[in-house]
Formats: sequence, structure tokens, C-alpha cells
Amino acid sequence: MKTSLASWAARCSFKGQLNTPAAAWYSNASAAKATGPRIRAMIMGPPGSGKGTISSRVVKRFDMTHLSSGDLLRNQLTKRTPAGVAAKSYMEAGVLVPDDVMVELILAEIRATPPEKGWLLDGFPRTVTQAGELWKHQSLDTVINLDVPFATIIERIRGRWTHIPSGRVYNDSYNPPRVPGRDDVTGEPLAQRPDDHPDTVLKRLQQYKTMTKPVLAYYARAGLLKIFRGTESDKIWPEVVLFIKSTFCIMSH
Repeated sequence: MKTSLASWAARCSFKGQLNTPAAAWYSNASAAKATGPRIRAMIMGPPGSGKGTISSRVVKRFDMTHLSSGDLLRNQLTKRTPAGVAAKSYMEAGVLVPDDVMVELILAEIRATPPEKGWLLDGFPRTVTQAGELWKHQSLDTVINLDVPFATIIERIRGRWTHIPSGRVYNDSYNPPRVPGRDDVTGEPLAQRPDDHPDTVLKRLQQYKTMTKPVLAYYARAGLLKIFRGTESDKIWPEVVLFIKSTFCIMSH
């Protein structure tokens, strides 16, 4: 499905309608020569949903910064920022990092992003409390949620094999080893991690659903949630592209 030039022009003419992120951006004459608006987005999806694949494609296609909560926590710890030092003290004590500290970690990374560059938040917030704390300091333009059936995810992970010494990962469905059960490089045997057992995966998915359901409801009430349903990342991806391009009135790429 493609957006025609005529429909795009109608969608993005903003004739008295300034209720979209793109409208506000294009109202600034100094931004007229830029390639597109600064997109402030968040992505959600259960483990094995293809979130990593979609995230990497989004940041590459739309020239955005990927703000992964796990990566940025390690980054702030390495840099020994005030928020990073605070987080480290809680981690060393074996307790959860408080919401206000986690929000400050996220905000520190957002502040370090070039003003003209958009970003994609991944892995945070995980609770409604965190979402509310973040919103006090930083608004979002959209929240992308990947809704992939649990049965599909379990089947994907069921076929996953790992070469433990190197970390190389194979999958019977789309990246099989040349010799079944053997690593392509060393010929050594492959193994399935205990975490990839179907019962373990299902439990993890159910926990994710319970934890994130209130967060999704929070963003749905705010009118920010966009759900993409499907079983294959390659089929979900074009829908994500069309949504971003039409929402932010991007004709390039």
C-alpha cells in the first residue's frame, strides 16, 4: 500500500489543523530545508516479537537514535554520570533502581541526542509510574506496539540454536546451520538454552503481558498508542514505515 503524492499533500497541508507532531514541526520556517521532523517515539513488544529487528530498521530508515534502556544504563555507568553513580549504588545493594533515577538516566541520554535528531525509546518505561514520571519531563509523539501471537513467538524460539562459546545463533526456520546441529564455523555442536524451552518462554511472555498491559492502556488513553499485529516482521515493517511517513509527513526515504 502506497501513499500517493495527492493524498500526502492533503494530509500534510495543515489547513488550519495543527494537531499533529508534523504540523507543529512544519510550522517552523527555519526547519523548511530539513529532511523531516524530529520524531520522539517509543517501541514495545514481547521478547521474540521482532522488536529488535523493527527498531534497527526504524532508526536506520528515519535517521534516529536508538535509546535502549539496557544499553544506556551501561553507558551512564561507564561515564559515571550522577544518575549512573546513583543507579550503581542500588544495583550493588541488590535492589531495584528507583523510578526517578531510571527516568533521569533516560533523560540524560535524550539530552545528549542532537536537537535535530529524533529518537526511539526501547525497554522503558516498564510501569505506569515510570511512564508518568517520564511524561513530567519529556513528551512522546507516538508509541509503537508489536502485537505478535504468543504461539508464533514460541515456535520461533523453539527452533533457535546457539553455539555457546561464540554466541552465534541459528534458527531452523530462517537461519539454519549448514549441517543440522553443528556450528557453521567450528563444526562444534549447537545447544538450546534453558530459557528457550517452550514452557519457560510462555511464562516469560505471560509475565510481560501482565507487566505491560497497564502501560499500554496508559498510552492508549493519551492517544499515542499504535498497534501493529502480525506474525512476520517483514510484513509488519511496511505498515510501520507507512504509519511513520504519514504521521510525520515524510516523503523521502
